[in-house]
Amino acid sequence: MHSRRLASFLLGLWLGSGVFMAWVASENFATVDRLLAQPAPAATLRIKMLGKDEARLLLRYEASEQNRTYFEVWETVQVVLGAVFFFFLLFGTTEGKIALSLALVLVVLVLVQRFVLTPELQAIGKLLDFTGPFAMSGERGKFRVVHTSYVIVEVGKWAIQLVLAAILVARGRGRSGNAGQQFNVVDKADHRHINR
Repeated sequence: MHSRRLASFLLGLWLGSGVFMAWVASENFATVDRLLAQPAPAATLRIKMLGKDEARLLLRYEASEQNRTYFEVWETVQVVLGAVFFFFLLFGTTEGKIALSLALVLVVLVLVQRFVLTPELQAIGKLLDFTGPFAMSGERGKFRVVHTSYVIVEVGKWAIQLVLAAILVARGRGRSGNAGQQFNVVDKADHRHINR
């Protein structure tokens, strides 16, 4: 029972951290627009000197670099967390093939993100950081395809994590319920084996 709780904790930590990272990434870009809409008095002069469009490019570049670093680190953490979670389910619990298969799929999806999608997003993103909205339209289209693939994989991971959580909770309830029933059956009068 304790091993299932620990597995649920690891899974919840993973899922919650993934949602938090998605929020951080979107918030980094939203901050750029907020800063430009209402800059601090000390920043207003510098933004005017650069020009609002140039300042926006520079601030979005900084937000992009932060996001690239955050996601690279987070995906490395997920590779380790996913491996620990899978091997914990394999050796530390009595979970069945479905739960183990889903945990293994999670690890594979993280590896695809870390070593296929993220390097591609970073390479294309760095090319596009200082281009206008209509420049390099072919690269922008490629970026959208890879980014959409990344988002689909991320949402797929969240869905699998929720299914795994449901399996862990359902099995936890089923086990505790059966344990109580087995105890009651042994305690019935016609099942006692006491020599008198």
